Amino acid sequence: MEDEPPSRKAEEGSLSKRSQRQQERQGKLPRRRKEVKRSLRRPDCPEHLLGGSVHWLPEHPGSEASASVEDTAESCPKRWDRCRRGHFLHGPYPATHFGPKACVLPNPTSVMHIQDPASQRLTWSKPPLNVLVIRKIRDETLLEPFKELCRFLVEEKHLMVYVEKKVVDDGSLMRDDSFSAFRNQLCTFREGFDDISDCIDLIICLGGDGTLLYASSLFQGSVPPVMAFHLGSLGFLTPFKFESFRTEVDKVFEGNAAIILRSRLKVKVVKGTFQRNEQLLSAQENGILPHNHINNEAGKITLQLQVLNEVVVDRGPSSYLSNVDLYLDGRLITSVQGDGVIVSTPTGSTAYAAAAGASMIHPNVPAIMVTPICPHSLSFRPIVVPAGVELMITLSPDARNTAWVSFDGRKRQEIQHGDSIKITTSCFPVPSICCHDLVYDWFDSLAQCLHWNVRKKQTRLTDASDSSETEN
Repeated sequence: MEDEPPSRKAEEGSLSKRSQRQQERQGKLPRRRKEVKRSLRRPDCPEHLLGGSVHWLPEHPGSEASASVEDTAESCPKRWDRCRRGHFLHGPYPATHFGPKACVLPNPTSVMHIQDPASQRLTWSKPPLNVLVIRKIRDETLLEPFKELCRFLVEEKHLMVYVEKKVVDDGSLMRDDSFSAFRNQLCTFREGFDDISDCIDLIICLGGDGTLLYASSLFQGSVPPVMAFHLGSLGFLTPFKFESFRTEVDKVFEGNAAIILRSRLKVKVVKGTFQRNEQLLSAQENGILPHNHINNEAGKITLQLQVLNEVVVDRGPSSYLSNVDLYLDGRLITSVQGDGVIVSTPTGSTAYAAAAGASMIHPNVPAIMVTPICPHSLSFRPIVVPAGVELMITLSPDARNTAWVSFDGRKRQEIQHGDSIKITTSCFPVPSICCHDLVYDWFDSLAQCLHWNVRKKQTRLTDASDSSETEN
């Protein structure tokens, strides 16, 4: 008997599959349908983490979807572990796959890693040996706390203590006979001359917020953990009280202390690189920065800093409005006309930016704030951009005067036409040790230092009849 043609076999196969589907729809094959349903009722993540009930539509038994669902069912325990969270300060980690085919493009060059803030705990791979003590100068009330802390670290903890030379050479300490013999056991350094970035294990600050800003400026790369005691005027960044410094220092040395990773700004001041002439105006009016705006031969990086609070560009001593252009990742965003502009970190959002009308952002939020200073436009409101973008500030071509820039209130210098200031998020944050935890400490600082939402409370009604009389 001759073989049947392939086309006829295909037709019979398709007819048998079609009849099989019809029988399944009519309920003649209930077992197979139940098995498919059972395999499809296993979601990737727990239902309560997805924010509601999840409905799964059954597919045909032989389709690709059913095979993928079976694979999902086998890998469900692993995905359950990824979705399960020990703390719920943030929601479940968002899924990066959308539907059966779409997903977020993986980025191997990413520099930011966001984690649950409650999991940010300090630990020591080796016991700390070298401690840097920063003291607020020109404040004689800190002499006794400074001497007491140094003696405790050297004599009881047997640590090597580093202090700045101008602190040790203070006239009050030089006249103190009890401290003279102890001075030789301290290691001294001079800012700008001695590099101590590779030998410090822990930083202890005595004073106000300026001591922490100064400690940050000493480390342009990786910053050791910072423990700040409130002995200054404001103390927003200094959560510890000095009365219990022995107990607090022992806790930190034991490890497992909460920390806030305060992001910093990486700033470059480049002289003579930006060229904007009449031939380029049409392209820049469309918001596109031409590729030939940089002249590598003329360009020179005159300053590169890590900034903890903010970069301030202002009009300086001139009576004219400042007029600077703001670029974001190479695109012209806007021109700032006013007294200036503030580019700040979340830590700096409670400093100059807050006085200029910006919102206050928790230090753990990865962001960069752009706040105008007295803008000549009522609609120019402060904005927040993602951490990691590159901001560039230049003088506008029609600016009547130059501008001035400062970094955390230091290293103030003039910006001419052709100069540019490039700002992005630094890879080296400042790990600030918390007294309680990073949520309580921040809100406590808002209430104690800035009196945030402090008001006289409304008295409760003592008699229910009072409310009815008011309504009538």
